[in-house]
Amino acid sequence: MRKNRRRKTFENVEVVDAGAKGKSVGKAPDGRVIFLTNAVPGDVVDVMTTKKRKAYFEGVATKFHTLSDRRTEPVCQHFGTCGGCKWQHMGYEHQLYFKQKEVENNLKRIGNLELPETTPILGSNVQYFYRNKMEFSFSDSRWLTQEEINSDEEIEDRNALGFHIPGMWDKILDIKKCHLQEDPSNAIRLETKNFANENGISFFNPRRQEGLLRTLMIRTSSTGEIMVLIQFFEDEKGNRELLLNHLKEKFPEITSLLYVINSKGNDTIYDQEVICFAGRDHIFEEMEGLQFKINAKSFYQTNSAQAYELYKVARNFAGLTGDELVYDLYTGTGTIAQFVAKNAKKVIGVESVPEAIEDAKANASHNNIPNVDFYVGDMKNVFNDDFIATHGQPDVIITDPPRDGMHKQVVEQLLQVAPPKIVYVSCNSATQARDLALMDEQYQVTKVQPVDMFPQTHHVENVVLLEKRV
Repeated sequence: MRKNRRRKTFENVEVVDAGAKGKSVGKAPDGRVIFLTNAVPGDVVDVMTTKKRKAYFEGVATKFHTLSDRRTEPVCQHFGTCGGCKWQHMGYEHQLYFKQKEVENNLKRIGNLELPETTPILGSNVQYFYRNKMEFSFSDSRWLTQEEINSDEEIEDRNALGFHIPGMWDKILDIKKCHLQEDPSNAIRLETKNFANENGISFFNPRRQEGLLRTLMIRTSSTGEIMVLIQFFEDEKGNRELLLNHLKEKFPEITSLLYVINSKGNDTIYDQEVICFAGRDHIFEEMEGLQFKINAKSFYQTNSAQAYELYKVARNFAGLTGDELVYDLYTGTGTIAQFVAKNAKKVIGVESVPEAIEDAKANASHNNIPNVDFYVGDMKNVFNDDFIATHGQPDVIITDPPRDGMHKQVVEQLLQVAPPKIVYVSCNSATQARDLALMDEQYQVTKVQPVDMFPQTHHVENVVLLEKRV
């Protein structure tokens, strides 16, 4: 080990595991863990630390002595700079192995749960071009490569349309080709940037809060429909219509062409008016003959094909016979509720976002599903004794909370309602394990099914069936 000012260098570190947030894990000579951003389990590397904590270091591999047989060649030219697809240098079968391992470790170590044999993780048949929604940011001062910084040449083209550099809110990496969303996504993004450059349409500067073009969102669906939304910082009609008319003519396949004028400090659109420039104000997603209306603000699982697999797991775990009253907590736009409705007597969906409930009701009406009802409100307040008294004692509860998991009061209410079965769908097995531990005295985990929704990343969904202990 050599000291380098505040940093340290560790030599011949064996990378032994994949850890949280997509980082790999090595061990320092003193036994402390080193979290690495650019190594694969099985590599042997020299490490330069970047942060020191009481129990661990963070660092980067600076020299590779042995390359892991789990490695594969990344397909994207932006790998290592862009913040997405952090596991692209690891073979997909190994990604699945570490995702399943993380789920099992979290349930056992955090939840201290006795588990049945975990069903092998459900991998994705498609490992690239699987996302149905992408959001890109404009910038007039793009992220420069080290080669560009070191060059004596004056850099004229500073405009970018791409992704934020990890940890840097004002730095945008210009993306040449993204492997996450299928065409015409790349073509639309590149044409938008090129046309803006050719016509002198200004790109946003987040520090100075000026410039016309702010963000670009592209949504696609399994039905072949396309939504494009451009967010403008200023109300500049001439250039706005010039660009939108160009996209309308260049890409006649666009189903929904929208825009937002947003001059506030952040670029979230949920409190903004979305204006339809051409086509419809929505697109449709389809699953087992059900159609789901998706507008600019709608939540829908970003991997349509794997969402179908995930919902099938949840429905299978519920084991419905047609006689059950089902509660679907955190129902969102009601996709799971409607997906299981044909197998249930009645489904009650609860969600805190009013717009999502409006979408859920509209979709249920469009799909002619009469046995679903949706209610809006904060879960810990709405899901109470009066609600149960009004709507009935559920036979099955399906819960699909956000990454933070369920509020403690919601868990307490679940235990008080005490349905025979609870199906817990989670995008964060750590918070899922915490919640399951609170229910362990009353409920036994009888099935566990991890589902990979996001290939090339460390993220993993998990579905658990809880049944009342006897």
